[in-house]
Amino acid sequence: MSKFSKNEKKKLIKHFSNTENSVFAITTPKQVDRGALMSRYSRTDKDMRRVFLDEFLKNKNRGEEFYTRVLLEYGDDSVAELGSAQIAIEGISNIAVKKIEDRRIGFSYLEKSSRYVSWDKKINGKYKFYREPTIMESRHADKYLDACNLDFEVYTKNIQPMLKLIREKDSIDNYTFRDKSGKEKKYSQLTDQDKIKSAGRIYNAATKAKALDALRSLLPASTLTNVGITGNGRAFEYLLTILYSSELNEERNLASQIKRELDKTVKSFVRRANDRYGKALQLYLVNIREISQKLSKKHAIGIPRRGNKVKLVECETESNSINSIITGLIYEQSPSISFAEIQKNVKKISSREKRKIINDLASIRKNRRHRPPRAFEMVNYTFDLVTNYGMFRDFHRHRALTLERQLLTTDNGFDTPDEIVELGIQKDFNDCMNSTKNIFDLLRKKNPVQGQYVVNFAYNYPYFMNMNLREATHLIELRTVPQGHPDYRKVAQKMFNSIKKKHPILSEIMKYVDLNEYELERFESEKRSEEKRNKK
Repeated sequence: MSKFSKNEKKKLIKHFSNTENSVFAITTPKQVDRGALMSRYSRTDKDMRRVFLDEFLKNKNRGEEFYTRVLLEYGDDSVAELGSAQIAIEGISNIAVKKIEDRRIGFSYLEKSSRYVSWDKKINGKYKFYREPTIMESRHADKYLDACNLDFEVYTKNIQPMLKLIREKDSIDNYTFRDKSGKEKKYSQLTDQDKIKSAGRIYNAATKAKALDALRSLLPASTLTNVGITGNGRAFEYLLTILYSSELNEERNLASQIKRELDKTVKSFVRRANDRYGKALQLYLVNIREISQKLSKKHAIGIPRRGNKVKLVECETESNSINSIITGLIYEQSPSISFAEIQKNVKKISSREKRKIINDLASIRKNRRHRPPRAFEMVNYTFDLVTNYGMFRDFHRHRALTLERQLLTTDNGFDTPDEIVELGIQKDFNDCMNSTKNIFDLLRKKNPVQGQYVVNFAYNYPYFMNMNLREATHLIELRTVPQGHPDYRKVAQKMFNSIKKKHPILSEIMKYVDLNEYELERFESEKRSEEKRNKK
């Protein structure tokens, strides 16, 4: 570790958390310098702080120059991961936000929730949905506006009636709350005013979430939302390339807007998104799409599936899967023995002992956050699903898997939530769905991709998910927790039962799958959140 003079320390302390220790934070304000320093670090035998003094402090554009040389001359894409940015996008459609969230690596997203926030507000007298330019310039513009406005009108006028129905159906006195002494009591038995208010907040939050859950199926995919994105430069550069190559006007415009803002913060990391290298990649992506479309016209022949479908379409035999897992488990701790040799020995282990190994691994999991070891990634499942679009949006958050989806259409029918029927608004609901189908059928003749904007969350959507057993355990256990949406809980439960049928031994690793049904799903979760707030 270098020794620094008093004068050097004075300069360094403005850019690093300390000048003495071997562990320190880089605090220099320029993002490009931080990333360049990290990358330069791998190409020199100097200490980082010495590099900063010798090469960066004297040259204010050192970071920019370094990235230009490394990215363009050497093509070292990984250095773009050393810079990060946070972008907020407001007023983005549910079509475009899903395209952005398709990116699996290098990003974290936080999107406006459809179960905690209502979409009944207007801006300048207009409901918040995307007026797609191609549609708005067509002769179907008025019908598109009428269909979307009808969805929002039915949604808006039924928020309070739906809330009233849920609270009448499931009274606050059906639940217990902790009193001042920590004892569980019914709401009517509470005497402390603070506890009464706290209980009311828990119940109101849970019932509001259930009401909005039921009504969100009315919302069209054009519904405008907000999303916050944190990501590294390499991920942003690829995202921009994807958006620039889109068929949709909204997504291409978003690419330009995001690029403009990133140029203010991490310009060096995203410079190739739309230059000659970026345009070549955009063309490649367009060519892939065209090849896929030609193949689809030739080979995608059949009748669209209607209603919800959850089918396990691909997996290996359980015996082979168990052998792969145990081989992977042993390999990590083996003294230089080849994979093939270990696998040969594993095949000789008795079925009883193999089952005991899987049971032992399951028994040491004490909660769902104790993920199975990586050896469980050796086994894969492919599920072919048709679920409503609202449900797809929840499963779409799982990025450690392969998910491919088709265009959003009205071909697969729609789901009607039980609460819609109970509230007596099924006719209004069906009117919205029929209005959507009529305008979609008109739009799809020339603009099937743009036609997606009018389709409601209630309509069923085909997609497949391919995942390993480790990720399947995480997804299914998480999506069957009591506070989960009842729609995706049922799908996750079906996924578990399908795996259990094919792999009864391996499915034992999924210890925390909840197969029960609940009335007020969010109640216990809101209760825990309120208790945590009260402890602060």
